[in-house]
Amino acid sequence: MRFFRRVAAAARAAPRFLLLGLCLGGAGLAHAHKSSDSYLQIAAEPGRLEVRWDIALRDLDVAIDLDLDVDGKLTWGEVRAAWPRIEAYAMRHLAIEGCALTPAGRALERRNDGAYAVLRLASACTLPAVPSIAYSLFADVDPTHRGIAKLQRPGAEVQVRVLEPTVVQAAASAPSASSAKPRVGPAQKWAFLGEGIRHILGGYDHVLFLLCLLLPSVVRRTPAGWQPVQHLAEAVWPVVGIVSAFTVAHSITLGLAALKIVAVPSSFIEPAIAVTIVLAAVDNLRPVFPVRRVFVTFFFGLIHGFGFASVLGELDLPRAAFAWALLQFNVGLELGQIAVVAIVATILFLARRWPGYARWVIGGGSGAAIVVATLWLIERTADVSILPF
Repeated sequence: MRFFRRVAAAARAAPRFLLLGLCLGGAGLAHAHKSSDSYLQIAAEPGRLEVRWDIALRDLDVAIDLDLDVDGKLTWGEVRAAWPRIEAYAMRHLAIEGCALTPAGRALERRNDGAYAVLRLASACTLPAVPSIAYSLFADVDPTHRGIAKLQRPGAEVQVRVLEPTVVQAAASAPSASSAKPRVGPAQKWAFLGEGIRHILGGYDHVLFLLCLLLPSVVRRTPAGWQPVQHLAEAVWPVVGIVSAFTVAHSITLGLAALKIVAVPSSFIEPAIAVTIVLAAVDNLRPVFPVRRVFVTFFFGLIHGFGFASVLGELDLPRAAFAWALLQFNVGLELGQIAVVAIVATILFLARRWPGYARWVIGGGSGAAIVVATLWLIERTADVSILPF
């Protein structure tokens, strides 16, 4: 009963800590949505261009309101009825230099991270040597959205580009006299590095999990209660261990899932991620794990790694291109993670001697995490929408 009273007290403290977290850098919470991407596979031959464009239904629903009966659930019938609107909306936001695109087929597919509308487009054109792609999908509702494009030509190296809404992207890195060539060269070579940073900062559940692990890093549990560490090194080494374990673990499963060696559906992974947050937060209130926290972090990191994999796994890249994109993406994830950890750990270290640290930061923060993650778990298992993020 004492434990449940502590959880209840922490939950009552949650609103205050949520406000604190939003102000002090809960970067994941600030971006109240999952990172949004669409996938374009462009096959170019002399006199012929074919495009396969995969767009998440969850994103289309935000843009053009597919859920006509407003019951919070999207049915196949609603999607089929909305196909003309989906095609019209999408084609207004894509143009490939020198090619007039026309619809050539449609499909619905369920992926690990949800259901997608698949648009097939075609054009009787010869793609320029250095074409430009004008891409503005969801720019009016989500400027953080990106298009991940793969360009294939017979006998040529596969090229991959990250398309930012409202920005004209060159489809090759070679110099060109074309007027539409922003962000060509070094910025495009490292495009997936930026994508990794964007996905960790936009992955609010991953960030919240890390925050739960960091809250007690600057104090020690003793028979007399939580006591602040005396020296920075005492806080740094636990943080290094936590971050390293999380990094190694999610790198393993990210690679396995992106290579399609191991496939775990999002219907399992997304609720499981919410459960890891609840368990990490509960462990802050009362130890529940029989092993050191670094081992728990590693195990949970394996689960979180599957949550990142969809970005690269959908493009079916050649081995060399995939390895380079995966390396960039993983480095970006770690840079974003290090930035979050460095800021939060510094703030926590400075605040560790505050008399209310144990109650409001550890107790309130863990209670807030339990509440939020429990609501996510309900949303992800019951297919309902409760929270605005």
